[in-house]
Amino acid sequence: MRSTLIAALMVSVSSCATINTTGNAPTPSQTPPSPSAETVANPLPGGMQLVEAFTPAEGEIGIPYKKYVLPNGLTVVIHEDKSDPLVHADVTYHVGSGREEMGKSGFAHFFEHMMFQGSENVADEEHFKIISEAGGTLNGSTNSDRTNYYETIPSNQLEKVLWLEADRMGFFLDAVTEEKFENQRETVKNERGQNYDNRPYGLVSERVGEALYPEGHPYSWTTIGYIEDLNRANLTDLKKFFSRWYGPNNATLTLGGDLNTEETLEWVAKYFGSIPRGPEVEAPEFIPVTLEADRYISMEDKVALPLLYMSIPTVYARHPDEAPLDVLMSIMGEGRTSILYKNLVKDGLAVAANAGHGCRELHCAFTLTALPNPASGTTLTDLDRILRESIAEFETRGVEDDDLERVKAGIVSGMIYGLESVSGKVSQLAFYETFTGSPNYTSKDIERYSNVTKEDVMRVYHQYIKDKPAVIMSVVPNGQPETIAAPDTWSMYERTIPESEDTTDFEPRYAKDDFDRSIQPKAADFNPMVKLPEIWKSSMENGVNILGAVNTETPTTALQLRIEVGDRQQTLENMGIASLTASMLGEATEFSTNEELSNRLAKLGSSISVGSDKRYTSITVHALTENLDETLAIVKERLLHPKFDEADFKRLKEQTLQGIEQRKTQPSAIASGVFSLLTFGHDNPSAHPEIGTTQTVNNITLEDVKKFYADHYTAGSASIIAVSNLEEQVLENKLSIFSEWSGYPNPAPKLHPFPELETGTLYLIDKEGAAQSEIRIGKRALPYDATGEYYRARIMNFMLGGAFNSRINLNLREDKGYTYGARSGFSGSDIGGIFSARAGVRTDATADSIVQFVNEIKNYAENGIKEEELAFTKSAIGQSDALEYETPFDKLSFLSEVETYGLPDGFTETQSQILENITKEEIDALAKKHLQIDDMIMVIMGDKAVIEDDLKALGYPIVELDTDGLPVPPPQRPKLD
Repeated sequence: MRSTLIAALMVSVSSCATINTTGNAPTPSQTPPSPSAETVANPLPGGMQLVEAFTPAEGEIGIPYKKYVLPNGLTVVIHEDKSDPLVHADVTYHVGSGREEMGKSGFAHFFEHMMFQGSENVADEEHFKIISEAGGTLNGSTNSDRTNYYETIPSNQLEKVLWLEADRMGFFLDAVTEEKFENQRETVKNERGQNYDNRPYGLVSERVGEALYPEGHPYSWTTIGYIEDLNRANLTDLKKFFSRWYGPNNATLTLGGDLNTEETLEWVAKYFGSIPRGPEVEAPEFIPVTLEADRYISMEDKVALPLLYMSIPTVYARHPDEAPLDVLMSIMGEGRTSILYKNLVKDGLAVAANAGHGCRELHCAFTLTALPNPASGTTLTDLDRILRESIAEFETRGVEDDDLERVKAGIVSGMIYGLESVSGKVSQLAFYETFTGSPNYTSKDIERYSNVTKEDVMRVYHQYIKDKPAVIMSVVPNGQPETIAAPDTWSMYERTIPESEDTTDFEPRYAKDDFDRSIQPKAADFNPMVKLPEIWKSSMENGVNILGAVNTETPTTALQLRIEVGDRQQTLENMGIASLTASMLGEATEFSTNEELSNRLAKLGSSISVGSDKRYTSITVHALTENLDETLAIVKERLLHPKFDEADFKRLKEQTLQGIEQRKTQPSAIASGVFSLLTFGHDNPSAHPEIGTTQTVNNITLEDVKKFYADHYTAGSASIIAVSNLEEQVLENKLSIFSEWSGYPNPAPKLHPFPELETGTLYLIDKEGAAQSEIRIGKRALPYDATGEYYRARIMNFMLGGAFNSRINLNLREDKGYTYGARSGFSGSDIGGIFSARAGVRTDATADSIVQFVNEIKNYAENGIKEEELAFTKSAIGQSDALEYETPFDKLSFLSEVETYGLPDGFTETQSQILENITKEEIDALAKKHLQIDDMIMVIMGDKAVIEDDLKALGYPIVELDTDGLPVPPPQRPKLD
């Protein structure tokens, strides 16, 4: 199990979404496909050819599909899946930051933004509006090797999506304006500020890439690019980049879900067939990367913990040695069976340590990462030494049978879990087609890992890792340069910015059609039949209630065992004990070490996580159903027989304390936490961060944890929700493993009265040097109610700040360019709720962002919703039901809501009726009632020295708070003699 702490600190190569890709080998040169016999016998529309079809053999893991190619080079992959009334569409262009030129970094990612700004027949900002109104979701993402745009929509909306995607592929350039260009340039700068410059450790990937790769290598810069390159770019540069890379012959259109292939091909031919072919695209060439000696680099950052990051160049994705290097990576630093866990984490020298082998199309890097535990006195110099000793230790340890079995099980289970959603299947087909030339690569992926031998792993260790130079980066807190691992031996060169050789304009390519593209296709004349999970209920004699649903689409089981114990059972003196107790259930038991349990789980391809929140402690399980019995046995062992080992407790407590310190460097978390304290009161433990405070966690003892467990971890307070391909009785029998658990329900905790808000007050939290300011505006609001005023208020908010094209987001992001995203919403529990409007904004736009928020909220409260906005809201929310219940975890979330709030059968039908019948008058009345700005408070976290004067000019009373939400004493005046 990888360290979640380190994972949270590092920035993904994907800039705007979280599609998980690792890259493949360079694409072979494309040759014109030969038509299949079926194509010859039955000509397909638009002259397209069927070139490949695949159906998995019985027992084979794979995704059935058909692959077509249009005369203009567009590849089309179609997968039919009738299990849910939805379709996922993906257009992947084989272009990422790796195709960019020196001095023009960030173009691919910038283009991803621009492609949402309208095209010839689609108005500015209409992409989000059209898809949202259709009940769908959409986004795009860019990494070093590809850019993709994707939508999930109800199945009656497919033609509309194809029209949209074709319009931005073939009719984009004439719609690009200087105004759109400048606006999105500001948005990308805000994204860089939020995800890189203003995030702890956010610049690690950029600095390591600069040192690891030679100047000019396309991986020597990050996907987001350099600000100076974005500033230097002009509209002509952007148009040339589009014209070069975004032709149909460099794209794959992948469609999956409840569709009719014959009808779909007609639409594809109609909308995409006339788009002219672009310039020919050759596969990028692999450039070997070597280092002559270790390169030590360092930086100071707004962090609480130092970080050591070691990166060693290896091969490229889909290289024959990638798989054995991945096995070596797993042995070195993946989970509790790893060498790094044993040498660093288990003994408390580091709060987290792991290894990685991130592979991309042109290159892979073997990485080792560690965060020292200050309580141990470990320095970055110590970590550097221990990491090198750990690498050397592998040579004597060698490769064990379990190492190979764990990796193989992870690959196979991961492939099966990926089949649980249409989007997962479509993404995998698109990924394989883009990087290998065939969507049918699943079995090959499994095979290459299954064939890895112990000798292969030892060979790649000697060839690529042992005694090889690396980039070693130290990240240390500001003001502590003396704590780096070693003096820098490499410094960033002055970037070479080539003179632009191409001074000519480009020749745009225009399609010729025999129909009017400006007419937006209507939805198909059928309504998708939403399939609600059929719920079954049961209970055990010990009082554990069971809520289940059958899902036969994949042979998997997802379940959650929930105990009603969380922050509410804490006192102000022991805050953090609920989280710490839950963490102890992930450690050793009376019968097994945590390493043994981790090994057993990995070989099963199962996952078990334990965590707590305000109300519940939950044990979440994901397993192949064939391995469910063994997985549940581990759950039982963890739940009923924790060892509560002193060494485990000491390590987790130290990690928690460091997590508290790390949280103080995260402006978004601090702003939200202080807003919670102000609205629900310092006297209520559940208003505080779940992790606790330094003082309270320091005071918690192991005996406290044991007592908290004994008092609250009872069967009478527990329930199980489960989604499985097993029938009710079969799953019930398996869950009976928990029948010996006992105990009575926990008494309901008492809450302190909520405080009276100092409405109209602006609370300021100083974060010196912050690149952005965090804004929270809001108040206490309604508790959760699935069919009452709370549900109606959420409908009311949708156009104010709940949708991408809401008033707030269009104003602050699209019109002003102040933020990467702004929103508002109601959230509630059984005991209370809040309304909040929030964003991270440019520092220089802090005051005006507040003005814009206030104006939008006031205007909505005073003038209400427009009729067209209400129609959009009803359509968007109503049709989105088709997407709500697809995957096992979607269904599990639905069951959780039912169980948590005791919702009656048919409550979703009631919600549909409310949505259908709600009027403008009712929306307006709700807005007037719940959106009075004079009832709200404001929390701003930013650089006080820069923003204070502008904030004072707004005229609100200002109270300065610290990061714990407590007043900052005014500075003492010097005494006069």
